[in-house]
Amino acid sequence: MSHDYSAIARDVLQSLGGVDNVEQAAHCVTRLRLSLKDPKKVDVGTLNQIDLVKGSFFTGGLYQVVIGPGDVEKVYAALREQTGLAAMTIADLKQPVSYTHLRAHETREDL
Repeated sequence: MSHDYSAIARDVLQSLGGVDNVEQAAHCVTRLRLSLKDPKKVDVGTLNQIDLVKGSFFTGGLYQVVIGPGDVEKVYAALREQTGLAAMTIADLKQPVSYTHLRAHETREDL
C-alpha cells in the first residue's frame, strides 16, 4: 500500500501546532520524537486520526507520535523537508529543563 508521506507529515505538523511549534525532531524504530515549544498546542484528537498515526503521547519532555516501523522514517524525512529541521538522533534532542533547578540569575538559554 502506498502512502502520501508528504501529506501525512503536513497533517502531523498542523496537528502539532504548526511548523513554528516544532523545535527539534528525531525518530526511533516506531515513533517520531519531537521537542515542542508549547505541547498544549497539540490537537490530539486530529493527530490520532491521521493516516498511519497509531497514537501519541507526551513523556520525558518529548511529544511522541506512534507511526510504526518502515513508515516512520519516511514521515520523518518528509517532516524534515517541510520544516528545514536538521537530522537528529534521539540522543541529540534537547532534554527538558527543570526551572526549579535554575539559580535566580539563570535562564534556560544559560544552560
